[in-house]
Amino acid sequence: MPHGAKKPASQPKPTRRFGLDDLSGLRSTLKAQTEQREAERREAEAAAQRAREEADVFRSSVGNVNTLRDRNRVAPAPKHPAPVPVQTRLDDQAVLAASLSDEFDVENLLDTDETLSFRRPGIGIDVVKKLRRGEWVPQDKIDLHGLRSDEAREALAEFVRRSVKRGVRCVRVIHGKGNGSPDKTPVLKGKVRSWLVQKEEVLAFVQARGAEGGAGALMVLLRQPHA
Repeated sequence: MPHGAKKPASQPKPTRRFGLDDLSGLRSTLKAQTEQREAERREAEAAAQRAREEADVFRSSVGNVNTLRDRNRVAPAPKHPAPVPVQTRLDDQAVLAASLSDEFDVENLLDTDETLSFRRPGIGIDVVKKLRRGEWVPQDKIDLHGLRSDEAREALAEFVRRSVKRGVRCVRVIHGKGNGSPDKTPVLKGKVRSWLVQKEEVLAFVQARGAEGGAGALMVLLRQPHA
């Protein structure tokens, strides 16, 4: 390098975005951990049940006994009830929360039409057109108005899970237009799109027609249970 020449500025390293492959691996890991904890809980309950049954057999074999008079006996510590599986429920909620990330970059997955529709790889553009024309009638709906972000995320995930389990094919998700927000910006609109893209059960979605909510709602096509 010539004397006095300036060194070229180092280029910043590109930031790695959190994508579908990362999400799938995270979901699999969390699911495996939850299943392991559930198996351990069932094993503990089975062991407790066997202990109770053995105690019943012992009492049956001994028969009736006379109570001894109290002569300086030490009272045993009272038995505590079986613990409520609070941690298991918290872990399940953690899996749900981790499955729907607010940091997920959804923009490059949306079709750049006037409504930023979405279709999963392998789903034809004709499916989106039919969904937009209303050829699939929504069988259920969820209204996320008035919910905080965390509440809306959990409610949406549970709604999608329950709908797929019931075999519902098309649903309407109402996220609002933001008219009630201080800056008139729809807080949930972008987040709902991001959450839906992260749900593998969601095949496609488009903005609802005017009579069904317009820019304040989405028509969502769901995967069938065994599809």
